[in-house]
Amino acid sequence: MKYATLALILQLVFSSAHLAQSGGKPSAAQQSQNTKAQSAFISAKSYSFKIIRVYPHDSQAFTQGLVFDEGVLYEGTGIRGKSELRRIKLDTGELLHGIKLQDRYFGEGTTVFGNKLIQLTWTSKTGFVYDKNNFGLIKTFHYTTEGWGLTHDGKRLIMSDGTAILYFLNPETYQMTGQIEVNDNNGPVTRLNELEYIRGEIYANIWQTDNIAIINPDTGRVTGWIDLESLTQLAGGDKATKTLNGIAYDKETDRLFVTGKLWPKIYEIKIIP
Repeated sequence: MKYATLALILQLVFSSAHLAQSGGKPSAAQQSQNTKAQSAFISAKSYSFKIIRVYPHDSQAFTQGLVFDEGVLYEGTGIRGKSELRRIKLDTGELLHGIKLQDRYFGEGTTVFGNKLIQLTWTSKTGFVYDKNNFGLIKTFHYTTEGWGLTHDGKRLIMSDGTAILYFLNPETYQMTGQIEVNDNNGPVTRLNELEYIRGEIYANIWQTDNIAIINPDTGRVTGWIDLESLTQLAGGDKATKTLNGIAYDKETDRLFVTGKLWPKIYEIKIIP
């Protein structure tokens, strides 16, 4: 049994004993503690999926970041010497605009915030801010961790670094303002990769798996798991190089898109309990 789980059990037992001894109604603080302890035992929901539509995708694109904005896809790709930032027409896969990163950079997570495109790099601890319209470089910024996935909730940038930690950044200064650890009933959930903020929750690819975690951004609690193993098989993917990675959401029409590194297709899916 995990130590954290044992501690929560002891907390519930102690609270119950204390209440019995006092013979009174639990205080607001005690009620809050009990609620938090009990919620830790709630299992995450399990989801499968249904394919709604299939779109072409560049099978040479080592997808690191994917985002849908104003009718088009933006994609950040990786591999040193091949990393790019692209604007893509969803229906046809046509490259509308793109730039190549300097060879020393391994491109990572990408998001759109207002009229800015923001892209991380893996181990260089450097992020780039571009003009969304012409991809002109506005500024660079730096962080102390590795850079993996990137999204935002409208107020904060949300970044992963391959651990179980999600970091919150100020979207103007790019300074870290907070962090949470992501957990499920088995403890910390590591290898958090590409991110997307969807209807108040964070969706995260788990590197080298077929799973997407659905995360409460306030608590770090995993509230759901999406199993995409059969989709990976359909796409010719794997858990090594051609791994599932890439989540984009069209909030105007409530469409969810997923793909993977070097996959030949992008899939619009609907998740099913």
